[in-house]
Amino acid sequence: MESNKVVDALFGVAIGDAVGVPFEFSSREKMKTNPAKGMIGYGTYNQPKGTWSDDSSLTFCLAESLKKGYDLKDISENFIKWKNEAYWSARGKVFDIGMTTSKAISRLRKIIEDDDLDELGRQKYYGDEYDNGNGSLMRIIPLLFYIKEKPIKEQFEIIWEISALTHRHIRAAMSCLIYLKVAEKLLEGKDKENSYSEMRTEIKSFWDEMEFSESEREHFKKVIQNDIRETKIEDLKSGGYVIEVLESSIWFFLNSKTYEETILSIINIGHDTDTSAAIAGGLAGIYYGLKRIPEYWIVSIARMEDIMELGNELNKKYCA
Repeated sequence: MESNKVVDALFGVAIGDAVGVPFEFSSREKMKTNPAKGMIGYGTYNQPKGTWSDDSSLTFCLAESLKKGYDLKDISENFIKWKNEAYWSARGKVFDIGMTTSKAISRLRKIIEDDDLDELGRQKYYGDEYDNGNGSLMRIIPLLFYIKEKPIKEQFEIIWEISALTHRHIRAAMSCLIYLKVAEKLLEGKDKENSYSEMRTEIKSFWDEMEFSESEREHFKKVIQNDIRETKIEDLKSGGYVIEVLESSIWFFLNSKTYEETILSIINIGHDTDTSAAIAGGLAGIYYGLKRIPEYWIVSIARMEDIMELGNELNKKYCA
């Protein structure tokens, strides 16, 4: 099966998501007793094997729009079509949507109906503490191919605009920047350890340049000021808070030796299993490539050919 880094990233997200879907909301204790060992069907949402959730749907909505260029209105309209018409859903049905994302998409619809399109770019100025769920991080990976090689300040401004369509706080946007900066280093062919190390150096320098507040820096202590690999596994969490999943996705990516191990290991700490595995899967997909993802996972995935076509089209736009 022919591949490229865009295809690798999209499948990395979707397959991680699909493996995690049946286990969502399972406690750590339950996962310890009955751990995930592969891709199965049904479980939490009673979906067939290979079904991915909102994490991948919104990822694909963003990718679909970026094929044509960078347009906040077009991206927003894709999100609205997904919520209202099940556009880019796995099997024609929306079965999992976060409260913050749902409210935000309704807000986007009103902004577009009012024809106040400049307001789409101003969403980042309205963030509060409640806008720090993991819902923008889970869908951000396609943006990598648009922002790669741009200066970090420009990257962050673009990332914050995209993140703020659903999650407006600077912390959610900074989490996306950190994640995409690791992914960018992997895209350049660097190994895991150097990708993580170089990201930390660049982020700390950028924080000084932008005068990022000390109170906000404190939230990133485990992953930036300290080496996340020194965090004990029992201190990792995988709930809906963006910092938790940023920490755990990078930790499991760095501490696993295969795509499969990355996905199953993060799922086995429970809770928001589909989102955690989708986010970790984006990094692991880029690093290991489609060829090193279990073939029976790939062929089981819903809309496999559509994902492949989308990845190839986005690759042609920004990477070919």
